[in-house]
Amino acid sequence: MESSKLEFEKAIQPLRTRIDQIDSQILNLLAQRQEQVEKVVNLKKKHHMPVYHPAREEDLISKLRAQAEKTGLDPDFMEDLYRVILRQSRVRQTNQMAHKGVRPDAKVLIVGGSGQMGAFFARLFIKSGYDVRQLNSRDWERAAELCKGIDVAIVSVPIDRTPEIIDKLAPFLEPHTILTDLTSIKALPMEKMLQAHKGPVVGLHPIFGPTSGSMDRQIIVVTPGREPETCQWLIDQFTLWGAVIVESTPEEHDSIMELVQALRHFATFSFGQFLHKRGTDLERSLEFSSPIYRLELGMVGRLFAQDGSLYSEIIFATKERLELLKEYIRSMSDHLEMLENADKQMFIEKFNKVAEWFGPFSEQAMRESTFLINKLTERF
Repeated sequence: MESSKLEFEKAIQPLRTRIDQIDSQILNLLAQRQEQVEKVVNLKKKHHMPVYHPAREEDLISKLRAQAEKTGLDPDFMEDLYRVILRQSRVRQTNQMAHKGVRPDAKVLIVGGSGQMGAFFARLFIKSGYDVRQLNSRDWERAAELCKGIDVAIVSVPIDRTPEIIDKLAPFLEPHTILTDLTSIKALPMEKMLQAHKGPVVGLHPIFGPTSGSMDRQIIVVTPGREPETCQWLIDQFTLWGAVIVESTPEEHDSIMELVQALRHFATFSFGQFLHKRGTDLERSLEFSSPIYRLELGMVGRLFAQDGSLYSEIIFATKERLELLKEYIRSMSDHLEMLENADKQMFIEKFNKVAEWFGPFSEQAMRESTFLINKLTERF
């Protein structure tokens, strides 16, 4: 037995040594790759090109998957590995781009700069060399002074206060100043900005939270208002920071956000409230949970780990959102007859009808959710 162990150790040692050598080569190659990334960053800075190039990344992933198959490697493993490498590369580029300003001589005023989202953008503008000023609730006596000579005024206050603050701010703005907001509804703020300010106007909605840490692949919805050519440098700055720009009308934006934000948050809130009302033992339930339940419960817990007043502003923002949520509740009651009758056939018919409506997206959803579940399984 002892001789077998010694024989094994003798045979495996050169294999381990070779693996260590290969690991060192991989690290060296990653360092060489990073050197080339630095050169790419410098070129992008020089020519004001965006960090994220989706077509380039997807083409690279497709090629790597094909190469992996030819060499006997798992294509999914290769894709996972390079997604991490590409993500790290983008974040590094984005952090370096944060020091590059499209118009670094511009003066930026953030109304509500002490709030989380306002502070997030203030840091980005400051890193890029902009002259950043903040106008908070205690600063209105200095509003005229703070607004003097500014190139862009960004309103970052709670939804219900946005129209009031726009009216209050507009008289201090100069004709060339870009007026914009970061509100998660767009129709009313855009109407107010266009009425109150005669200069350039653009609506913005960052589809992410201030804790994101990076603008890498984060979506910003842009709703053009007036003088879009004057506002373009501001949009270019977001792109340079790594953001993905989606253009929309205020009406389309608000209609989609009713589903993407209000309905989603309310449904999550309702699930969490139901668990609380039943006195569910969360920790015990997780011991029995599948990865998909843990993922779903994680999203519920994430909601309740944040500020309730923020979500109340989103959910109760417009009468249209409230009507949609009431419609959602009524749709849930439509299933009572099916449950009371234990009508499995009705369930299957409804299920198949919805599945047909989802169409090819179901396959995409299966791939994406499987990826998330596998990652969750690896960690927990």
